[in-house]
Order: sequence, then C-alpha cells, then structure tokens
Amino acid sequence: MRSLIKILSLACAGFLGMGAGLVAVMVPSTLVAQTIGVSIPAATHGWAGGLNYHAEQTKARLEAAHPGLSIVIVTAGSASEQANDLEDLVAVHNIDALVILPFESAPLTGPVSNVKRGGVFITVVDRGLSEPGIQDVYVAGNNTEMGRVSGEYIKEALGGSGDIVVLRGIPTVVDEQRFDGFMASIAGSGINVLDNQYANWNRDDGFTVMQDFLARFPKIDAVWAQDDDIAIGVIQAVRQAGREDDLFIVGGAGMKEIVKRVMDGDRLTPVDVLYPPAMISTAMELTALKFIANMPVEGEYILGSPLITRDNAEQYYFPESPF
Repeated sequence: MRSLIKILSLACAGFLGMGAGLVAVMVPSTLVAQTIGVSIPAATHGWAGGLNYHAEQTKARLEAAHPGLSIVIVTAGSASEQANDLEDLVAVHNIDALVILPFESAPLTGPVSNVKRGGVFITVVDRGLSEPGIQDVYVAGNNTEMGRVSGEYIKEALGGSGDIVVLRGIPTVVDEQRFDGFMASIAGSGINVLDNQYANWNRDDGFTVMQDFLARFPKIDAVWAQDDDIAIGVIQAVRQAGREDDLFIVGGAGMKEIVKRVMDGDRLTPVDVLYPPAMISTAMELTALKFIANMPVEGEYILGSPLITRDNAEQYYFPESPF
C-alpha cells in the first residue's frame, strides 16, 4: 500500500512520466500476459483531449516496461457507443481488467456490471456509476476541493472583500459540488457575488456570459470561471471591453494555454486550479499494479486540486498535450 500511495502522490503532483518507471523498478518483468481495456469518451472537447493524450502516453510507458501487459484503448462519442465498446473489449480482446470513464453514469452502469460478472477487474474514473459495489477501484478529482481552493485564493487576493462574478458549468452534480465548495469558502467574508450564470463549460458561452456581466456591472474585481475553456472566453470578452487592468480570472482544470499564462506571470490569469485529465494515468497505473506486483488494489483514490501558481506551474505544463 505504501507503494500505491507513492505512485498516487506522484501522479497528483504531475510527475506522471515517473509513475510507470517506478512500477518497473519495484517489480521484476515476469508478468503473465494480461490485457487491460481502457474505455473513455472521444476527444470532443479540451479536457477529453487531454484525457486521451494521457491515456496513450501511459499505455506506451506501461507496455514498454512490461512486455506481458497489453492495453487496448477505445473511445466513444456516446453512451450507447461506449456500451458496444465494452462488449467488444470482452468478446474480442478478452480483457482481464477494465478502466472506464463513463460517458454517462446511468446508461453505463448495467454494461459495466455485466463486464464485472465475467470476472473482470473494474476501475472507474471520475464519473461514478449509479449503483454502488460494482467497481474495485474508483479514481476521481475532488470537485468540492476545486471550488474551495478557487474561493480561498480569490478571498485572499482581494483582501477579504470585493465584487465578483461566477461562470458555472452545466446543471450537474459536478457543477453543484464545485459551486458549493466555492461558496462555502467565501461565506462570512466581504466577497460579494454579483451574479452567477451557467456557461456550459465552453469558451463561446463563456464569452457571451462575460460580455453580459461586463455590460451590467461597472465594477468587477475578480471572475471565477469554473473551467479553463470558459476562462478562455472570459479573457476574450475582458480584452474586447478593455478591462484587463480592472480584474483577474481564476479558471480550473489545468489547460496548457492557461498554465502557460500562469508560468509567464500573466496578470489577468495569475493562477489556475487543477482538475487533472491525467487522472486516467493514475487509474491505469493502479490497475496495472494489481497484475505487475500481484498485490491487492482496491478502494477510492480522490486526487487533490492544488493551486497552480507561477512557482509550480512548470510541473503541470504538458506542451504536447492537446489540452
């Protein structure tokens, strides 16, 4: 278990390139042939693009270190397509383990349960299934913590008082957890939320919502954009309005474009808050460890949401990633 914690902590810190190497050093390469299926959403937006990138990178590292290990990655553009992929992973590839980030929770619960009944080890990532007890391992980011860290930074940066606006995601549990964590962190302070609106986790809506905020509120001290794609739209709106010197923006996720701005000391985006697409790497490494080290791997692994600052941004910057 100490080794598991070590690998997990490295992944959380962003040193995912070292994780598989540590697995290779810890145990001999006498692995009996095993196949891990990885089922994830297609790269239809930024965060999912990063997810796919880290999955492919981790597959390459693990297979190179352990020739007996085979990893099959499939991507889906819908819940029904993902359910069909699971059938193929079992029937065609005869997988020993499944790592899955469900496209949607409820429609994939039955298909994953069917895979489990066939004796397959199950690791679920990020979006939990709608029934308990199916997965052996659960790996996810901490949405409440992401909101809390964002709120704490804004509160401190504004000296405990100021006027802010909030751009949320879409009406989901994930959004509620982030928003509730944020609001709890500023409760009792002098931070005044002028308005909060959904921006659907995309830059176009972020631009439109922020344009409206800028038109309605002559004084905005800070912006919390719940996702970095939203933050890109906010940046465009703020610059178009010529109000770059009036406020700062806190985004979230760890998009390379935002992280690079933080690295460069951009005043408009001084920090970011991590919600790592690289959590797929942690999930794959933990699953592989079950076979590589022949040790029990189970339970929940909730990754932190550290504040990305100019001092630590380099370790979260993946220039080759699409996200």
